Amino acid sequence: MSYSDGLETVIAAHTVLSDVDGQAGRLTLRGWSLDQLVGRTTFESVVRLLFDGFFEDLPKDLTARIGQARLQVYREVSAIDEALVALPVVEGVRALMARLVDGDDLTTALTLVAAPAVFTTALIRLQAGESPILPDPALSHAADSLRMLHGRPAGPGEAEALDAYLVTVCDHGLNASTFAARVVASTRAGLTSAVLAGLSALKGPLHGGAPGPVIEMLDAIGKPERARPWIEAALERGDRLMGFGHRIYRVRDPRADALKGAIRRLAAQAPQRPGRLEFAESVEIAALEILKAHRPDRPLDVNVEFYTALLLEALQFPPGAFTGVFAMGRVAGWLAHAREQQAGGRLIRPQSRYVGPEPLRAA
Repeated sequence: MSYSDGLETVIAAHTVLSDVDGQAGRLTLRGWSLDQLVGRTTFESVVRLLFDGFFEDLPKDLTARIGQARLQVYREVSAIDEALVALPVVEGVRALMARLVDGDDLTTALTLVAAPAVFTTALIRLQAGESPILPDPALSHAADSLRMLHGRPAGPGEAEALDAYLVTVCDHGLNASTFAARVVASTRAGLTSAVLAGLSALKGPLHGGAPGPVIEMLDAIGKPERARPWIEAALERGDRLMGFGHRIYRVRDPRADALKGAIRRLAAQAPQRPGRLEFAESVEIAALEILKAHRPDRPLDVNVEFYTALLLEALQFPPGAFTGVFAMGRVAGWLAHAREQQAGGRLIRPQSRYVGPEPLRAA
C-alpha cells in the first residue's frame, strides 16, 4: 500500500458538493462558482443548494424553517451556566450542541444549522454581562444573528456582509473538519455527532481557530510603516504568519477576494474603523513581498482567514468568537457531506503502517 503523509494525495470521497481547484484558485459549489453566489444569493438559498437531493420534502425556501429552528434551539440557552460562560465561545457552543437530538432528518439538520448562531451570540452577550436575545424567526439568518448579537436591528449593509461571509465559508472540499464529519457519518452515527466532530476539528489553530490571531497581528503592527520590520522579525523567529498560505491553494485563495469585496461594500455603507481596510492592505502587500523573498520556492498568498478577521471585526464580533461564527456557515457543508456519506459511502477505515518495536522472540 502507498503512504501519503496527511492523506494529501488520497481521494477519499466522490462528492457533488464542492470542488477546490488549488492551481487555478477556484471554488465551485454544486456547479456554481463562488463569485456567482457571494452577494447574489442568501445563506438560506445556499443551504438548500447543498441539501438538495439529501433530504426528503425540502422546501424551496428555507428561511422560515431555519427561523423557527432558531426559536427551538433558544430553549437550550437556559442550560448555560457560569462554567459554560467561562469557556472559550466555541467550546461553549460545542457543549450546548451536544444536548441536541442526534437524528438524520431535515428537522435535525435545520436545528443544527440554527444552533451555532443562537449559541454563539448568546455566549458572547453573557460573557459581556448582558442577557441573550430571543430570536426573531421572521428575519433572515444573517440579520437575526446580528440582532441577537447587538440587541438592535442590523445596520446598513451589515446583514448582507454576514450573509456573504456565511456563503463564502459554507463548504470547501474535504478539509479537516468536513473529513472528520464524514468519518463519523460513515459509522451511521447521527448528524449531531457528525457536526460535533466537525466543530471539534474546526477549533484547531491550523483550521478555523486561526482568524482571531490575524487581529492580534494587525494590532501588534499598528501602523503601515511598522509592517515590514514586524513581519521580518516574526519570520526570523520562525513564527507562522497568520492569514497567509494554504494547504491546497498555490495561488490566491478566491474566498479572500470575495470577503474583501464584502468588506468594501460594508465600509461604503457603514464605516466602523476608517482606514482599517487600507491599513490591512498595506500589511498584505508587505507580507507578500517578504514571503516571496523569504520562501521563493513556495508560493504563499493571502488566505480566507485574513479578510475573515477584518469582516467579522467590522461586524463587531469579538475575536475570541470568530471560530463560532465560522461554524455558523460551515455547518451547512458538514451536514450535506454527512448525508452524502450516509447515502453512498462506506465506513471510512484507512490502514496504518506499524513502525514501533517488534515483540521479543524466545530463543
